[in-house]
Amino acid sequence: MSIPPGTRALLLAGGEGTRLRPLTLTTPKCLVPIRGTPLLGIWFDLLFKAGIARALVNTSYLPDQVTAFCKASPWASRIDLVHETALLGTAGTLRTNADYFAGGTFFMAHADNLSRFSVEDFFAAHAARPEGCEGTMMTFKTSRPKDCGIVEMDSRGVAVAIHEKVENPPGDLANAAVFILEPTIFRALGDVPLATDFCRDIVPRLAGRWFTFPNTVYHRDIGSPESYARAQQEFEWIDP
Repeated sequence: MSIPPGTRALLLAGGEGTRLRPLTLTTPKCLVPIRGTPLLGIWFDLLFKAGIARALVNTSYLPDQVTAFCKASPWASRIDLVHETALLGTAGTLRTNADYFAGGTFFMAHADNLSRFSVEDFFAAHAARPEGCEGTMMTFKTSRPKDCGIVEMDSRGVAVAIHEKVENPPGDLANAAVFILEPTIFRALGDVPLATDFCRDIVPRLAGRWFTFPNTVYHRDIGSPESYARAQQEFEWIDP
């Protein structure tokens, strides 16, 4: 399936990446290199080559570096930037920029994760989602379930419960923090006006209304030095 014309994306890129210090003392987490390519550049190539029309990138931590990278990108004409003096949180950024998505289906991801998948297949899954599902959540198998939001699904692939970072979660299928969303999500955000973290404050409230898409290619949270080192070793084998 081709991506609907005009589809936009939100790439959340303002975080400090404190667990990756000292690397992130001088480099924003969204720009740490994976075999020489900054994370944000990997996301741009993945999305724009698949047909995403435009992407909004939020900046906050070391914003001048992120802005300079985006303006120098070969995709610069399709990138928009918004600065947050103080981070609004993932839910806050989405709520504040609702008008950017003009009432259409859109893509959202934490751009400081490393991921590779078929964007076309993801949108095809969303188009075929069961009735009543307002969005499609990417999932992946994790080796550290207690550090993730673990997803329970029914026979249709609908997430019926999300266990956000609990000690003994029921399984190892995790929320990848990559979504395709319908504009109805802004109604859910309005119901929780103080929500700041999308995965913690919004996603569990919509249990039963998320379809799921398994990432069977590659997904890794590179938040720790150990995970970042593994990504450097593994990612060269992933066919883009």
